[in-house]
Amino acid sequence: MKAAELIRVRLDAGQDVFVLRRLGRAAAELAGLEPQDQIRVATALSEVGREVYGPGAAAVIALGDDELLITLNHEKRSGLGGSEGVRLAGRLVDQVELGDGHVTLAKRLRPRPWHGLIADIRDGLARLAPVSVLDELREQNRELAATLDDVLRLNAELQETNTGVLAMYNQLSAELEETNRGVVALYAELDEKSSQLREATEARNRFWATVSHELRTPLHSVIGLVRLLTGPGGDPLTEEQAHQIELIGNATETLLALVSELLDMAKAESGRLDPHPARISLTEVAEHLHVTMRPTSERGGVELRHHVAPEAATLHVDEGMLVTILRNLLSNALKFTGSGEVRLEARADDDRGEVVITVADTGIGIPPEHLKRVFEDFYQVPGSFQVEARGTGLGLPYAHRLAEALGGTLELSSTPGEGTTATLRLPHHGGPPELERVLVADDDEVFRAAARRMLHGFAVHVDEAADGAAALEAMAAEPPDVILIDLLMPRVDGHALLHRMAEDDRLSRIPAVVVTVEPQHAPEGRTVLSKHGLRRDQLIQAIRQARGGEA
Repeated sequence: MKAAELIRVRLDAGQDVFVLRRLGRAAAELAGLEPQDQIRVATALSEVGREVYGPGAAAVIALGDDELLITLNHEKRSGLGGSEGVRLAGRLVDQVELGDGHVTLAKRLRPRPWHGLIADIRDGLARLAPVSVLDELREQNRELAATLDDVLRLNAELQETNTGVLAMYNQLSAELEETNRGVVALYAELDEKSSQLREATEARNRFWATVSHELRTPLHSVIGLVRLLTGPGGDPLTEEQAHQIELIGNATETLLALVSELLDMAKAESGRLDPHPARISLTEVAEHLHVTMRPTSERGGVELRHHVAPEAATLHVDEGMLVTILRNLLSNALKFTGSGEVRLEARADDDRGEVVITVADTGIGIPPEHLKRVFEDFYQVPGSFQVEARGTGLGLPYAHRLAEALGGTLELSSTPGEGTTATLRLPHHGGPPELERVLVADDDEVFRAAARRMLHGFAVHVDEAADGAAALEAMAAEPPDVILIDLLMPRVDGHALLHRMAEDDRLSRIPAVVVTVEPQHAPEGRTVLSKHGLRRDQLIQAIRQARGGEA
């Protein structure tokens, strides 16, 4: 609605300013403002009224939909914009508008229907008796005293709050200090445990080195003596003697195989599996395994077959590790297949840049509840057939570790009563490694190991850095062909590392691939990969893209 005039006041003399102040406060009260806001309106009117009163000056108090409006008309020729009174009024009300010959003050109100109340407000303002200067000064003193009481009360509350905050701060400081002491003690304990673990690891390695010599040597001697006794040129043996010596020889060879498997597993656990990849013929490897393991299949009445696709015939891999994996898989397949066939096949998966080697049998199969546990050390699937087909439970775990060391994966699928299929996936480049050196900067040791496996065969050297500072040192010593960067690292994080690289003329030329759990927070203009479900082909494609190769 249009602003409704409530009352008009003349401002011919200073006495009239006191009348305006009183009416302004009363109007603010009748319009529903809080006491503090009433005082603010009254004080603002006093300050501006003193600036404009004189012959012809007047004030109009009006009520709008959601604001109280007081317009002071004057005949001052000089501007009021820089006056002290107007500046102070601007701090007390919501809006001060200066016009040609008038000043308008506005104070916001809570919206409400005023139609039935305007007449009552007008009557209330009209009934106010004129006041003297002394009465108005007394009223202002009472307001100041009330305001002072409020300030003292608020100050007391503030002091009480400060006391509580200080007590809470002291309590939190004490708790934090106690927590810090606990953290320091925990770090000291962790350092001690780490030292003990390193000592235990070194002792274990020394133990296995000793066992390697102390156990294998006499076992080889026993096997040699058995062969001398049973071979040509030895003294004739009775049938019972020959049988007993054969049992000794078989037991000794079994024990030697067990010791060898234990030593191989210890070597794998200590991280001493160091592949030496070379260009090999997978076809020749498959034919050699076929020849050496065919006698075992013929004794069991199982047919052994193999097929290597032409595109998978050549592989860049450590031949000894690959042969060990395939021999373990074929041995297991023949051991648990009573009839039918065991088939080794190899094909190329060009989409993922891998060679897929499968060993499938028509044996007894593995129940689903045991399928995930067959890669656990010493685990053997329970059953009557397992009693007949003796083993250590180390063949598959060792093959699994070898596959990871070669940068590949080994998985099993099986249907009880129908057979089992082992699937080995290995990197396939069809040539030498593309890169000389890749640096992996990540504080997650598990991911660094996974990246090292995925880059096997693609890069000659894979260096590691546990944080950005270590990565800068590694790049300064030996610049890599590309760097993989995690964003969340201690000391120098991924963002800071990229910034430091950009500022260095030498390091700025090194391509970078951001591999993180938060790809949405990666800097723009970078090749970015998510760690979740990362595959080898995705990683290699991203590296090529970062280096300006194929996308």
